[in-house]
Amino acid sequence: MRLLKTVILLAGIIMGPAAIAASPEGDRYPPTIAIIIDDMGHNLYEGQRLANMEQPLTLAFLPYRKHTTSLAKMAYQQNKEIMLHAPMANTRNFGLGPGGLTPDMDEVTFTKTLRRSLQSIPHVSGVNNHMGSLLTQQLQPMDWVMKELYRYPVYFVDSRTIANSIAGQVAQAYQIPSLTRDVFLDHEQTEEFVDQQFQLLIKTAKEKGTAIGIGHPHKVTVDYLEEHLPKLDEQGIAVATVSGIWAMRNGNREMFAEGEKQPVVLSVAQSDKD
Repeated sequence: MRLLKTVILLAGIIMGPAAIAASPEGDRYPPTIAIIIDDMGHNLYEGQRLANMEQPLTLAFLPYRKHTTSLAKMAYQQNKEIMLHAPMANTRNFGLGPGGLTPDMDEVTFTKTLRRSLQSIPHVSGVNNHMGSLLTQQLQPMDWVMKELYRYPVYFVDSRTIANSIAGQVAQAYQIPSLTRDVFLDHEQTEEFVDQQFQLLIKTAKEKGTAIGIGHPHKVTVDYLEEHLPKLDEQGIAVATVSGIWAMRNGNREMFAEGEKQPVVLSVAQSDKD
């Protein structure tokens, strides 16, 4: 049991007594979920609510949005894991905003855009795709993405906005720590739908051991998480960061050896912001 508790702390997991008791003979993890909140950086109030939650959420920030820098710094201080939510071209031609990656870019422009987006996010640990139903199907741009990410100690999560995504496969080919979204929580913004998807996330974790859900800083989602996350221990369910889930799936080893990768250096323009 002492070893399990030590591993829990290293993996960024919150487990109460009931969740620990739910692990057979105290030597395995209980069912564990990670929740990524995408589209961070626009909504200050809901972003602050998420940052202040006790559970180790993973918050994915759009680059260059009004509140990205301040919220990322605040969330990191509250023990949240920080990701870049990288805007990528989609099949419906929705606008991407600043930092968007499109297939008509040449490699130099593409790589520079991604690098600058990474450098705009304080304390960034990972990357996932914002939209991307077009780009994540295409080998050349995905190769450029992973060639750049390989330089840094960051993981990649395939949001799976389309079934034919090859993003995760390309990440694995580059030996980048990679994971895939299991459940979208709130593409319908009603409490009933969020509850349905949250229960599916828990069911998936019980079946597979771990599961990753993605939500957004909508009021209905934040309200639901505030109410229901504290109750998970009663069900024997633990909450982890994305890197915690990766550790659980990979023998609790470190993603990167010390000094193996060059750190992402925050750009001067962002580091000077409050």
